[in-house]
Amino acid sequence: MPHLKRRTLGFAACALASAFWGCGFFFGKIALAEMNVGAMVFYRFAFACLILLPVLITHKPTLDRREWTILLTASFLGVPLQFLLQFYGLSITTVSHASLMVGTMPVFLAVGAALFARERMDLTGWLALAGSTLGAALIAVGGSRHPGAGQATLAGDLIVVFSLFIALGWILLNKQLMQRHSAIVVTAYGLFAGTLMLAVVVPVFWGIPPLAHVSLKAWAALAASGILCTATTTLLWNWGLTQVPASQAGILLNMEPLIGSLLGVFVLGEVLGPSAWLGGFLILGAAVTLTLHSKTHVAEEALAGLP
Repeated sequence: MPHLKRRTLGFAACALASAFWGCGFFFGKIALAEMNVGAMVFYRFAFACLILLPVLITHKPTLDRREWTILLTASFLGVPLQFLLQFYGLSITTVSHASLMVGTMPVFLAVGAALFARERMDLTGWLALAGSTLGAALIAVGGSRHPGAGQATLAGDLIVVFSLFIALGWILLNKQLMQRHSAIVVTAYGLFAGTLMLAVVVPVFWGIPPLAHVSLKAWAALAASGILCTATTTLLWNWGLTQVPASQAGILLNMEPLIGSLLGVFVLGEVLGPSAWLGGFLILGAAVTLTLHSKTHVAEEALAGLP
């Protein structure tokens, strides 16, 4: 029973994290109206680090040299590389389109776990993968190919999808580290390392992040995205992954495209075409089918041996 309870709590933590992540594109779009992509991503993680600062004092890392290398690699993949690409994609597409494209992530995660954890996907799993890929293609081609206010673009959608492949590496590397270290340590030190990388990269490519002429609305959106959609979500997700297999937790990532697309449509007034709605249903249906009906199983001991 205790094991079952912890698994239930693990799934609940991953579901809550995904729901909060679903607000990230919404808050990001608000901030992007007043600053560039680099500044927005930097401030998002700066706010996340503020809330996690006490963790550096109360939790000392015990990583060896090899584990520090893994942590820094994961931080680079998961923070500057993934988020700068992902929010650049968001800047040239819509919140609802970008959110629905994130619906491909559960299938990517299941395939990644299969490759690196020596899992086997059955026919149902491969059919789900094909359905999700078709859904992503329908969403992408359903958008306008010319950037403009309130328009979705093929380039923006594809950049968001590419950022998900990068996120896959971040998730699996963190999963490996959490076999031997607490989720709190991996989360806090990983986000701090990634933010330091942003502090180097952003001024070079986007200039010094602005402080003046930024509205209270934008600062509130940045604070919410940093505290709620980054620090809180990463802590919840990483802890949840210590309790449940990655490919099974992946289904709960579908909360993100669901909430994100609803915010885009009903709050920002974005419009989804018929092909985008159909693509969204295919992506969500494929992820549900993969997790609930596929005979794929996670080899936890194999994940511990990721390179």
